[in-house]
Amino acid sequence: MQGIETEPLARIIIGLGNPGEQYARSRHNIGFMVLEALAGDAGGQWQRSSLSRTCRIVLNGCSVLLAEPLTYMNHSGKAVHALLTNLHRKPQDLLLVFDDLNLPFGRIRIRERGTAGGHHGLESILNILETDEIVRVRLGIGEERMPEDKADFVLSDFPKQKQPELDDMILKAGNAIQSILGDGVSKTMAIFNA
Repeated sequence: MQGIETEPLARIIIGLGNPGEQYARSRHNIGFMVLEALAGDAGGQWQRSSLSRTCRIVLNGCSVLLAEPLTYMNHSGKAVHALLTNLHRKPQDLLLVFDDLNLPFGRIRIRERGTAGGHHGLESILNILETDEIVRVRLGIGEERMPEDKADFVLSDFPKQKQPELDDMILKAGNAIQSILGDGVSKTMAIFNA
């Protein structure tokens, strides 16, 4: 973990997903996709830290740590807890980025608190940290006609023809994160939740 604490971190931004190439383009991994786009734009270098892949960058003038849990989605809480413990930070320092089946594809919703809403990765984090007061950026992956089996749906790849809309949502999510860092959650909610 050396080098990570050289400058005070404004936020720890956690993208949720599953590790491994077979999941890289899946709907469930859009949290990872957003963080990888931010890291790429900032020229950040990923490294292994505890139970996560991490990358320290400056975003909107703020020093942030991007983190992707390597514990698989349903055990994300273990990795997040380990990071907070190692960095001596509180759940209020987190910003979570993840997929939401209940939002239409392409929509973004920012929340300051709330339940897991059936998302097992978020549920794992809320249970281990024993709080629901964690800022989150929820990214819509819902379709009008979804199959019965939601597990298969979230683990399947985004269709190729949706790539332009996917790129747009990833860009919008990055803008929302920068807005939260610069202008605060309330102002960002007013813009992006409209």
